[in-house]
Amino acid sequence: MDEELIKLGMVDRVQRLGLAEHFNEEIEKILAKIYKDQKNHKAKPGKTNTLLPIKLYKDSLTFRLLRMQGYEVNPGNMCWFLNDAEILKHMEENFEQFIIVMYSVYTATDLLFPGEYELEKAREFAKRMLERSIKRNKDHNFVLSKRFQNVIKHELKFPWIARLDHLDHRKWIEEYNVTPLWIGKTSFYRLSCLDNKNLMQLAVENYEFRQLIYRNELEELKRWSMKWGLSDMGFGREKTTYLYFAIAASNSLPLEPIVRLIGAKAGIIITVADDFYDMEGSLSELEVLTDAVKRWDGKGLQGHGKTIFNVLDDLVKDITSKCHTKERSGIEEKIRDIWRETFVSWMVEKTWSHSGYIPSVNEYLQTAMISIAAHTLVLPASCFLNPCIPIEKLKPAEYENITKLLMAITRLLNDTRSYQKEKADGKMNLVLLHLNENPEAHIDESIAYVEENVGMKRKEFLKHVLMDGFDVMPKPCKNIHLSCLKAFQMFFNSSNLFDSKTALADDIKKAIYLPIDRTPKHFLKPLPSPVPAKKKDNITKISASFDGALRNQGSTNVIKQQTNFGKISIKRPEKVHIPVRFHFCFI
Repeated sequence: MDEELIKLGMVDRVQRLGLAEHFNEEIEKILAKIYKDQKNHKAKPGKTNTLLPIKLYKDSLTFRLLRMQGYEVNPGNMCWFLNDAEILKHMEENFEQFIIVMYSVYTATDLLFPGEYELEKAREFAKRMLERSIKRNKDHNFVLSKRFQNVIKHELKFPWIARLDHLDHRKWIEEYNVTPLWIGKTSFYRLSCLDNKNLMQLAVENYEFRQLIYRNELEELKRWSMKWGLSDMGFGREKTTYLYFAIAASNSLPLEPIVRLIGAKAGIIITVADDFYDMEGSLSELEVLTDAVKRWDGKGLQGHGKTIFNVLDDLVKDITSKCHTKERSGIEEKIRDIWRETFVSWMVEKTWSHSGYIPSVNEYLQTAMISIAAHTLVLPASCFLNPCIPIEKLKPAEYENITKLLMAITRLLNDTRSYQKEKADGKMNLVLLHLNENPEAHIDESIAYVEENVGMKRKEFLKHVLMDGFDVMPKPCKNIHLSCLKAFQMFFNSSNLFDSKTALADDIKKAIYLPIDRTPKHFLKPLPSPVPAKKKDNITKISASFDGALRNQGSTNVIKQQTNFGKISIKRPEKVHIPVRFHFCFI
């Protein structure tokens, strides 16, 4: 078996189980070496049909892992099969041999950049093959289980960009927890290193430890919301749990609690204030509130307007007080400016709807990409990342392109799923504007127009997130931009889940409350392997360890032994830090 392929599979396995944060050094070392070898040794595509599935599987897996890590990789490294009519014919005629390979190709093409037409063709081809496999799951030498059919259906129905990392990890732990590598009709390899029980136990404990943290933070957030009266305003949407769930579950990175809590608090204030402008406040009340925010002075405010300003002022002060001392003076006013432009944008939209004014598309977007307030969530929270966002990038006139793209995409996503509600409320929306400017068009055509723009901007956004050289922004700040987009995409992927009271109830339970289902699952129907057993000294193994369990961090001999895990005991989870260290071990 290809040793390099085993290491790639190991990295993929660890990432899918939600353990990547504990193996950062090992993952980077493996991928750096593979990238270097790929650059130095440009292998030509093999023409042997027996080796074809293995090569394509490896090439697509390599492409996805390297691109996600930020390496510059050429789509041609995995799309070479598209240029060979003989290979395509063989794959079409023997599609059952390429199902897992096509699954790998399809997931690799989630990371499309602008102008990568080869990847688009590869995605279309892989999708067609996967859809065909679902329809024609017959009794070949290799038979797909019902479970792997569900894997494929889930992948086709819910794109990666619309899935939350935390829930993805749970799905892999519970449902896909046996990971064979099947290549070809007569080959069945099981990578025993990827089925390591200790690794699975670690994944379960890691997931449930996160749940414990999330439950504590959510309860703290609910107390804060009740203290300020935001959960009982008497109008609008109460979305405390929804917002915390989306922020916490969208990012698998080890963020400080303050990052999640500041983002969630900002989201709650945005939801309450936006609803106040849309449905509750009179024009005069909103003008007074907007003026108070512009002056940052709450004198003269009453009722809901006073509540909104006071909690906003307290949040900004809280953010400022917890920033590094040398940064406080500059940050407070810049964060106020972000909120000022957000409130002003809501006032502009209220004035439009009140007067019946219909803006041009450009005029609408200039205001609407601010009023969606994605940047109002992300930028202040980014002050607590390590490294944190450059202070000058908090200034509205200095937003990076990645932030502007996030603002635009989230607005367009919202508009594709909320146009009916906004039409009834007398509000403007890009779908409705396009329909107004193209009276002969059908509503579906206007939706398709907006969705096409979302797709183009999303490719550009991913390039800014994953690659260096486009924005003066640290990687953690880029990642939190990506997490925000994934949360919005989840809310508005196929319908408006954000406004539903029940649509996300099951996902919230799985993310925060329900323990992992540890019932053993079968991934594929087992077949005898024709591959002869390898010698012991050629087997690749994986080990994972808690420091507290091994009590010997530096001993290679200890790491190579069978690992024993200690139990996690947490009395005050909101303040507990468990020092962990993990190792990949190749022996």
